[in-house]
Amino acid sequence: MSVSLWSSYTTVSAEAGSSSPKAGEAKCVKPSRSSILYLIVLGVILGSLPAGLVRLAHTGPYLFTTEFFKDLVARLLGAGRIRFILQPTIAIVIGVRQGLADARADLPNFLYGLAFHAQHRGYLVRSSVSGVRDLVAIAILLDIISQAIIFREIHAAAALILGPALIAVPYSVARALSNLIYKARKNHASAASAN
Repeated sequence: MSVSLWSSYTTVSAEAGSSSPKAGEAKCVKPSRSSILYLIVLGVILGSLPAGLVRLAHTGPYLFTTEFFKDLVARLLGAGRIRFILQPTIAIVIGVRQGLADARADLPNFLYGLAFHAQHRGYLVRSSVSGVRDLVAIAILLDIISQAIIFREIHAAAALILGPALIAVPYSVARALSNLIYKARKNHASAASAN
C-alpha cells in the first residue's frame, strides 16, 4: 500500500468554476493536514539524526539500555505525561469503532484475522493503518517534544518505538475484543430469540 504525501489537491483554473486544467496551465497542489503532519515528523526526525549519530559514536547505543529505561520512567513522570492516558484512550476508541465495523461485516477479529486469515489480512492492515496513522505521527511528535523538554536531547529511535507502541497495542486489543464481544452478544441474542 502506498500513502501519498500529497493526498489531496485542488486544481486552479483560469475560468471560474472549472475544475480541470487546460493545456499549459499548472496545477496548484494543496497538501492535506495529514501530509503536513507527516512532513513535520519527518523533518524533526531527520533534523535530530546528526546529533544522534554523534551521541551514538561517543556513548554507544541507547535503545533498550539502562539509560533508556530510566528515561522511560522520567517520561512517565515528566512533562507531557497526560499523553500516556489520552493517546491509548483515543486508540481504544478508534479500535472499538473499527472492531464493530469488522463484526458487522462478518470479518474475523483483528488479531486472529491477521494471524490466520490471509484473505482478510490485506484489508485488516490497510484499515488499521488508515485508522491510526495520524495518531501514530502525533504520538511520535509528542514523544520527541517531551524528550526535548525533559532531557534537552532527542532520541529519534526511542520515539519511533514508544510512539507507535502507545497506539498499536491498545488499538489492536480493542479492535479484537470489540469484534468478539459484538459477535458473542449477537449470537446470545439470536439464541435467546430462538427459544
